[in-house]
Amino acid sequence: MLELSNLYKTFNAGTINEVNALQDVSLSIEDGSFVCVLGTNGSGKSTLLNAVAGTFITDNGTIILNGVNITRQPEYKRARLIGRVFQNPFSGTAAAMSIGENLALAAKRGRKRGLGQVLTATILNELKEKVKTLNMGLEDRLESPIGKLSGGQRQALTLLMSSWLRPDLLLLDEHTAALDPKTAGKVIELTEKIVTEGKLTTLMVTHSMQQAVNLGDRIIMMHQGRIRYDFRGEEKKRMKVADLLSLFDELRRKDQIDNRVAELLELEYV
Repeated sequence: MLELSNLYKTFNAGTINEVNALQDVSLSIEDGSFVCVLGTNGSGKSTLLNAVAGTFITDNGTIILNGVNITRQPEYKRARLIGRVFQNPFSGTAAAMSIGENLALAAKRGRKRGLGQVLTATILNELKEKVKTLNMGLEDRLESPIGKLSGGQRQALTLLMSSWLRPDLLLLDEHTAALDPKTAGKVIELTEKIVTEGKLTTLMVTHSMQQAVNLGDRIIMMHQGRIRYDFRGEEKKRMKVADLLSLFDELRRKDQIDNRVAELLELEYV
């Protein structure tokens, strides 16, 4: 279970570039829940994932994962509990290393690593069987450098790596945004398969409202660093793309009204 309580994060505080990226964000995610996080650019959705992953330490609030307070833990320690797939297909893997070597490292996450005794014939056969489930024909290319693969192939392998040891939490940060539609569709199918079969607690940031509607059991909509809507259960099942578009339009209109009121108040006191 992931529990976020009263998270705040401000970047460039006290300057003209100050950004209140997270403002009093509280969220509880049950074990095995698959949550999609939506929001426009600057809404705070990727900042939320980075806060949970430990990319930075929040200004205030607490982050508890399966009863462990990880609020002040550095990113490398949280990596023992958290699997992550980035937007860039070339992040999260060692390009010059082979597919097999990358997978072997993933299989030893959180433990002492070393490749000398890892890629034995037995381990290679196990890796082949795992990779075969991707249906990409990569099981016979384990000695190939992972950096020579296409973006879709690399994202598929990164998904496999990040979920290999069944992490306490899987973070997916717009992991199909850099792919063409056909490839993105394949990666999404694989994502749903891995998350569902593994019953993985998952937090997925996406720009795609169609993905949010089709995947998971919950939708979180963020705006200006806050959680504005939270749909789950039957309400989530009934949600359509048109409904989400309408909510986004409503938030934009409210922003325009609030900005106009602020301008009028400034004029009144000039």
